Amino acid sequence: MDRRSVRLLKYSAAISLTCAAVAYAADRPLIQAMEWLDPAQHLGALTTEPRRHIAVQDEQMLAGEALFHTPTLLGGQAAKAGLSCASCHENGRDNPAFQFPNVSGEPGTADVTSSFFSSYRGNAVFDPVKIPDLTVPGKISRAADSQELEKFIRDLIVEEFNGQEPTPAVLAALAHYVRSLAAAPANNRVALTVESQLAAVDQAVLAAKEAHQKDDLKLSHLLLASARHRLGLIHERYVGKKLTKERDALVSASRQLGTLQDTEGSADFNQALRQWENGYRKTRKLVADKQHLSLYDPELLKAVLRKTAK
Repeated sequence: MDRRSVRLLKYSAAISLTCAAVAYAADRPLIQAMEWLDPAQHLGALTTEPRRHIAVQDEQMLAGEALFHTPTLLGGQAAKAGLSCASCHENGRDNPAFQFPNVSGEPGTADVTSSFFSSYRGNAVFDPVKIPDLTVPGKISRAADSQELEKFIRDLIVEEFNGQEPTPAVLAALAHYVRSLAAAPANNRVALTVESQLAAVDQAVLAAKEAHQKDDLKLSHLLLASARHRLGLIHERYVGKKLTKERDALVSASRQLGTLQDTEGSADFNQALRQWENGYRKTRKLVADKQHLSLYDPELLKAVLRKTAK
């Protein structure tokens, strides 16, 4: 048997194992985002993302980007569903595949006055609107000295999603991220990989460390929540017995970050963080090496989606 035939057999076996792992998901979607993505667009939406276009990349922007991807920031029903700002605005763009039950009409729309998410803005009228692309300036001034953008973001978190009152530092980071978004060409999507998610974990943890050094414990807590969310997104794609070791390592890394969230003293935090980083380096390599067996592989995901659709 030639090498190509052997590779094909191994790949077919991997697909079969991954399809069998559908049972691992029990009564929930294999990937949580499938609950609020248009089924007709599942494959494309789950294997690609808009390319990041950032005009200014600095410490505050990186913190804001991590917060933008944090369901805990929004709280309430949104957090339970795993929704973050980035769920509607992928890397600051729109999301043509977004279709949340009873909140969206056509894909790419959302009712921002739905009482499902908000007790403040619910108007008892189903009136979904197109999700805007944040790289395109809208009615809200983005001038740093106007503070209009900060107020808009605050009202969105607290009133539209029933989230907790954000601190000035959280608002400043989010607003700086939105201001840093650069105009991008349409249909400019790239592959979604485990490496991009792992890099986002690194980014969020680094930002959390910097926030903790400034004694901003609330900001640090949210940034670690962002890192834990990213680890969870990876975990749900590593299904089946062959990837048990990788899943266990991801759970352990997340739990250790949970302990860090409750650590206040700088010396204790730094020591715990160093221990986490030592273990995470091994987890990172372990997970990256097995991407080809995970649902980050488009062909494996396609096979599973086909199986679950039957």
